[in-house]
Amino acid sequence: MRTYIGHQQAISAADFAELALGTPIELWLGVEGETDEERAAREDAARDILADNPNFPDDLVRIAAQVIEENPDLFDVVPLARPARRRTARKGAAA
Repeated sequence: MRTYIGHQQAISAADFAELALGTPIELWLGVEGETDEERAAREDAARDILADNPNFPDDLVRIAAQVIEENPDLFDVVPLARPARRRTARKGAAA
């Protein structure tokens, strides 16, 4: 099954996010290894977008919820492993 947003085909969760946002997802999340200058420029651009579109965060949450509801198979969520419980020596027991 193929899924389109507008005239663009969305293949992955990242595609859905980018097409729904109208901006690359990296603009909002950053990229590994970016310099301080690159981060500052990215954050300035994001602030400009938010200033021009004050409803953007609300629209984003609505769109994300709709995408998840309509395409749960795109988001294979693996439950986080619970940390192992530390065993403590009982009072009077040898450690």
